[in-house]
Amino acid sequence: MKAFYGDLRLGILGGGQLGRMLIQQSINYNVTVKVLDPDREAPCRRLCSEFVVGSLSDYETVYNFGKKVDLLTIEIEKVNVDALEQLEREGVMVYPQSRIIRLIQDKGLQKQFFKENEIPTAEFHIISSAEQLRESSIPFPYIQKLRRDGYDGKGVYKVIDESYLAKAFTEPSLIERWIDFEKEIAVIVARNENGEVKTFPMVEMEFNPEANLVEFLIQPSTLPFEIHQEAENIAKKIADTLKIVGILAVEMFLTKDGKVLVNELAPRPHNSGHQSIEGNVVSQFEQHLRAIFNQPLGDTTCLSNAIMVNVLGEAGHEGPAVYEGIEKILKCEGVYVHLYGKALTKPFRKMGHVTIVDADREKAIEKAQYVQKTLRVIS
Repeated sequence: MKAFYGDLRLGILGGGQLGRMLIQQSINYNVTVKVLDPDREAPCRRLCSEFVVGSLSDYETVYNFGKKVDLLTIEIEKVNVDALEQLEREGVMVYPQSRIIRLIQDKGLQKQFFKENEIPTAEFHIISSAEQLRESSIPFPYIQKLRRDGYDGKGVYKVIDESYLAKAFTEPSLIERWIDFEKEIAVIVARNENGEVKTFPMVEMEFNPEANLVEFLIQPSTLPFEIHQEAENIAKKIADTLKIVGILAVEMFLTKDGKVLVNELAPRPHNSGHQSIEGNVVSQFEQHLRAIFNQPLGDTTCLSNAIMVNVLGEAGHEGPAVYEGIEKILKCEGVYVHLYGKALTKPFRKMGHVTIVDADREKAIEKAQYVQKTLRVIS
């Protein structure tokens, strides 16, 4: 491999906010970054060394882009894996590896991987027709998820009783037992090519029920140590079993009877790790770079209480983005604003995030609640 910094050309498939924050860290290491994205106004467009407009699902586009870099990574899973496999055969380093992206693109394969490797997860059935859905032995209510292309709460449908079946997905999907959970938790884990594995401390998440998006996230968690240990051990086991190179987000449920169940995986920097930029010794973005360049992984210790608030487009507003209340929240100590460079807002679109850092946990929570009600993205 060429030097960690300098001559090595890094390619990112996807030009959204995750790529943008990865580039911001790459600049510190003097890494040359090229980005491929279908949107010519994508958040990465002005930060990278070269921005290429093109489809992430088209074989030739992804292949030709990948031939011009030394190392290829992703900020979105919906990419052409056949092209990545061919690039790997021709000597381009692809991290996370194409086989892992293929697995995670299909929620059915993900679930089968959990079952085969004794990773705790909710009971599920994989189905391919409406008839199989009606014949399922999983009791109401349950969750139906499209096997492919679901993200940010899309492709998920709660089937409460038989009357809901008429609007259920007809495409290949999986259904899983409804978990009456106590808390949604997540662990970010990183692994490099040498096999070094490190986890970030477990975080707790609150979701926006209307948008089904993470709205509020807090670290460190105050849940019992045993829960932390179990969640982090599960994440390490998954990373080692997959032999992934890079960052992996492991989203989990804590059930009301104290069990930890894995929900889904994301093989890239993730919304549940944004607070690490200010809240941890090393951020998830730096850790991802360290992992894919096969460098020593960094210290993931929490520096303080850190709360991440997603900044979402307001309901009923669509058009050029206006950030109302930003001056007010910037008057607060320990408040860090990250805007994603998206010119247009629409309801529940991720427009940015704010991290609140405070040695006093209760004060941090109060400030986060103030940010949530004060900062609005309107048009």
